[in-house]
Amino acid sequence: MRAVYQRVLSASVSVEGETVGKIGRGILLFLGVEEGDGSEQAEKLAGKVAALRVFSDEQGKMNRSVLDIGGEILLIPNFTLCGNCRHGRRPEFLAAARPETAEPLFRTFVDRLCRAGVQTVETGVFGADMRVFAENDGPVTLMLNTKEW
Repeated sequence: MRAVYQRVLSASVSVEGETVGKIGRGILLFLGVEEGDGSEQAEKLAGKVAALRVFSDEQGKMNRSVLDIGGEILLIPNFTLCGNCRHGRRPEFLAAARPETAEPLFRTFVDRLCRAGVQTVETGVFGADMRVFAENDGPVTLMLNTKEW
């Protein structure tokens, strides 16, 4: 699984002009599911996302997690994170899991975030053309890849 993790003051996602997910302070997370990913990767990544200390403490140090601040997560399914741009000018997406595999793993990932203690997890719509809006904080943006762990 691959993810782009952004600390935000607020974020929302809309489909066909209708807001389908909205959060305040927390994490905007774009998630790509790759071929070969399973519940083990979902578990590891959810734990990492919930525990990463990217929010400031009283001394201004990034020392608090989204759990510590009672923050929210907006999770956006994004197969293009699995794109390969090494050759030519058009990305190929052969590493992305097929929708029949990726969508259940996306739902599993939501469940794992909730089990990790995240109180609010909003999501985009799997397979939809979405508009994502964010008020980045910092900005703090991290790239996570379970294949690197």
